[in-house]
Amino acid sequence: MPRLLDDWIDGCLKFTANTEPPILFRKWVAVSVIAACLQRKCFLPWGSLTFFPNMYVVLVAPSGAARKGTAMGPGMDFLTEPGLNIRLAAEAITREALIRELKTSSDNAIDPATGQMTFHASLTIYSQELTVFLGYNNMQLMSDLTDWYDARKKWTYRTKHEGVDEIEGPWVNLIGATTPKLIQSSMPIDAIGLGLTSRMIFIYEEKKDKIVPDPFITRKELELRIKLVTDLTRISQLQGPFKVTGDFVSYWTEWYLAQEGRPPFQDDRFAGYFERRPTHVMKLSMILNASRTDSMTVSDQDLRSAIALLEATEERMPLTFSGFGKSSQAEILSKCMAEIARTKETSFEALMYRFRNDVTKWDLERVLESLIAMKYCVHVTNTGVIKINENFNKDAQHLL
Repeated sequence: MPRLLDDWIDGCLKFTANTEPPILFRKWVAVSVIAACLQRKCFLPWGSLTFFPNMYVVLVAPSGAARKGTAMGPGMDFLTEPGLNIRLAAEAITREALIRELKTSSDNAIDPATGQMTFHASLTIYSQELTVFLGYNNMQLMSDLTDWYDARKKWTYRTKHEGVDEIEGPWVNLIGATTPKLIQSSMPIDAIGLGLTSRMIFIYEEKKDKIVPDPFITRKELELRIKLVTDLTRISQLQGPFKVTGDFVSYWTEWYLAQEGRPPFQDDRFAGYFERRPTHVMKLSMILNASRTDSMTVSDQDLRSAIALLEATEERMPLTFSGFGKSSQAEILSKCMAEIARTKETSFEALMYRFRNDVTKWDLERVLESLIAMKYCVHVTNTGVIKINENFNKDAQHLL
């Protein structure tokens, strides 16, 4: 029996078209929903490696700026549909309670090819306030999430009364939302780029996609939602190994070899992410394949779509940690960069007024000297105009 929709993610984007969040927020929410439905019962064997379709997706935007919560709302509605049986973690929870939820989410799956039964504990964390979920510098929880990302066969932990327990087939999928400021307050500087954050995909946006004064659901959208729920139920019933086509292998080999020493952007804080980038692509390829077909045969079409989505996301990903540095001027420098990028042309006086509560005249002069030295902008001395360097990204490559 064919699916009702050609592609679930495309259908979800149509369903949420009359909302304000940016398209990348809405698309990654749809990706996370499919991942939650596939659980650990689906996987992609790759030689000595096995890839699972869990992802750690984080929507990042200044407070109230890009409708993070609005983007996540429909995803939660889909995952709580009766019949899907998706295990969701509470948004505010202790480490011990989270481990208990993971352990009690145990289920079984049968490999259609071998008939072999396997056990798995699949749990999705769906948190509109991710920093509330993580807590302040909660290194133990961050360490646990890092361990769970790799979906080992067993995870062993010590209980409160010093006993030892095991979870069979742990699998955790995460989607959350936060702001750059809250990332700074919840994570120590030394943790950025390592461990948990290197396994996360940060989707950064600064403003909503459009203004929608009447976000009411139409009859046509209600009909579309019924189709989305029906197909999502089909997706949740998939189990067993994904296979790959010859075209997938050929394009993967070409792309993988080309990645060595060529990161998508220059930022030392993302060094760990760059190393895991191929893993993200593999996981995405499975999810995008499940979005459009029950075949569980991943083709080069899925691989190209996965790479394209990741590359579109990476264009703004470095802004996630803007202002996150050891320099006392790091935050105001990032704010000035964002303001100059927004206005294209401004003046010292305008910047001074804009950030009058954040910076002194002396500090702002030092910040502008830094931005001009790195060729981010130019100061036209006879007019006082500060203009952005439109070729900054290209010019910056020669500075590295």
